[in-house]
Amino acid sequence: MNCIFCQISSGEIPTKIISKSKSSMAFLDAFPLAKGHTLVIPKNHHEKLQDMSIEENSDLFSLVHQIIPKMDKLSGGTLVAIHNGREAGQEIPHVHVHLVPRSSNDSGGPIHCLFDSTVNVSESETNKIYEKLKD
Repeated sequence: MNCIFCQISSGEIPTKIISKSKSSMAFLDAFPLAKGHTLVIPKNHHEKLQDMSIEENSDLFSLVHQIIPKMDKLSGGTLVAIHNGREAGQEIPHVHVHLVPRSSNDSGGPIHCLFDSTVNVSESETNKIYEKLKD
């Protein structure tokens, strides 16, 4: 398979593994945005979170939960980011959670910095969206 994360998971490509669980693994990002930038992936190939079983999702986020306190000790806070699909900015089509150590004097910003502007949504549009999203 051409998926780099599948190759890392299978051991074909060496990496600095931080931790493993039954269905997931965490390793240092090869192109870090900050010192300690870590990726947490499912061992099996899935492009989007909703493609994973509930058990795999639970295992993935349990591992994320275990690593965040260690990450916080590096610089004070942790950015947790997931690009869920190509349209959302996902560059490698394999689920991966970015854990990026953050501090008040780094070059990052809040999530709104990812976009050039906010959108104007009318009350009518908001209600339609709300109806589609709620249970």
